[in-house]
Amino acid sequence: MSSAADTKPAPEEEPPAEKKFTFPSALTILAVVTLAVWALAFLIPPGAYDRNEDGAPVQGTYHRVDSDQSFVDRLNDLFLAPVNGLYGVQDAKTGEVGPDLAGELYGSAGVFLFVLAIGAFITVVFATGALDRGIGRLAHRLRDRGALLIVGVMLVFALLGTVEGFAEETLGFYGLVIPLMLALGYDRMVATGTIILGAGIGVLCSTVNPFATGVASSAADISLGDGIVLRAIMWVVLTAVTIAYVVRYANRVRRNPDLSLSGFLPGDREHNAADTAEPPELTRLHQIVLVLVGLVFAFMIFSVVPWSSALTGDADATPYGFELGWSFPHLAALFLVAAVLVGAVARFGEQRLSATIIQSAAEFISPALVIVLARGVTVIMNNSQITDTVLHSIEGVVSGTSSALFAVFVFLVNLPLAFLIPSTSGHATLAMPILAPLADFAGVSRAVVVTAWQAASGWMNLWVPTTAVTIGGVALAKIGYDRYLRFVWPLLAVLSVLICGFVALGAVWT
Repeated sequence: MSSAADTKPAPEEEPPAEKKFTFPSALTILAVVTLAVWALAFLIPPGAYDRNEDGAPVQGTYHRVDSDQSFVDRLNDLFLAPVNGLYGVQDAKTGEVGPDLAGELYGSAGVFLFVLAIGAFITVVFATGALDRGIGRLAHRLRDRGALLIVGVMLVFALLGTVEGFAEETLGFYGLVIPLMLALGYDRMVATGTIILGAGIGVLCSTVNPFATGVASSAADISLGDGIVLRAIMWVVLTAVTIAYVVRYANRVRRNPDLSLSGFLPGDREHNAADTAEPPELTRLHQIVLVLVGLVFAFMIFSVVPWSSALTGDADATPYGFELGWSFPHLAALFLVAAVLVGAVARFGEQRLSATIIQSAAEFISPALVIVLARGVTVIMNNSQITDTVLHSIEGVVSGTSSALFAVFVFLVNLPLAFLIPSTSGHATLAMPILAPLADFAGVSRAVVVTAWQAASGWMNLWVPTTAVTIGGVALAKIGYDRYLRFVWPLLAVLSVLICGFVALGAVWT
């Protein structure tokens, strides 16, 4: 006899959850690029330029060469690509790169350590709570002055973006900024624009941002301070335009809420600025930490700027006696010492400070590895002797163009690359070995090429769905991505025109 349990209908199986497409990470994309470039190296004929005393290619001297690489040699290059990308050494006679050769370091070990060092510093600073509380205090103090609040928060974010690539860190501020903006009669789009565009325009106009300008300058074989004047002027103008755009939209929504592009969720119109909780006061410790952060970044800027060239306009001017001319090894040491100093001032103790620095390594190892993988791709191109062939093919496209038009070309050609590789570090390491020598042919400063490249990367990252800052921001703000695009596209058009104008003037000016 069957039991009652035997007569129960079987529970219906739930349909499997529909899998959504997830864009691959930068590491995955670069792994695919590595395989693709390795395969293409069998089809692209090897070639070389004659080099001058500085090692730069001489225009008009390209010629085909015979490659003596066997299939096993090429397979070995593919296998060792990440290793060579970190500490591969280039033989002075043959130009070949390998981990056990004698010559100059070709890998990106210096930049790799620099990224980890500044990551340690940033993580320790955030662990003190000084930066979060400082921004929170600023926002609350301006809570009854809407336009001033927008200007103040965007200026702080833009400043942090231009000096240290402040972007992903903004995701923690939506819970603070959205209630304040709603309480002042604005909508969620105003809060979203304030955060995404504030930090994003700073990164777009990076002056000394180590993750953009720093990596690109290293790959272009120039100083981090080269081109800082043009980038600083761009930062001032483009930041002002972006802030004005957000303030204009905010004032329009405040006057007529029906014009809101994001709309209002239930309860959004019930906020009151007077009801927002006041963040705790800045302690003496927080004030000291913020001063230290300002001093460290100010000293970094001082140490890398070629002051004689910047002040005289002569690229070959004799350096002043006070110039330090620091590069990545010095800066890595600076930020490691600064991280320990901040931890000591904050009384972290040895255990907590060590744990925080180790935590930073886990958080920043991804951009560091991206740099290594991208550098590994250039090693494959170098050893198969196709780098100059690719350079020669692009030279044919831009030959005869004016320096201004060439600078605009660099901006435009990097837009699709920025979409595929949203990591600024990986994009820079991959593109600069080709673009920097091309600048020499066009008679344009390599610093202008770095500026045009980072502007393209920053412009794309203001809106592309492949960046966590944008897609995560609109999700936290609870607005549709399509509505954000409607809000931001007029600004993107204006910024693209301004960027092209700046890089064109920079190319003519330098």
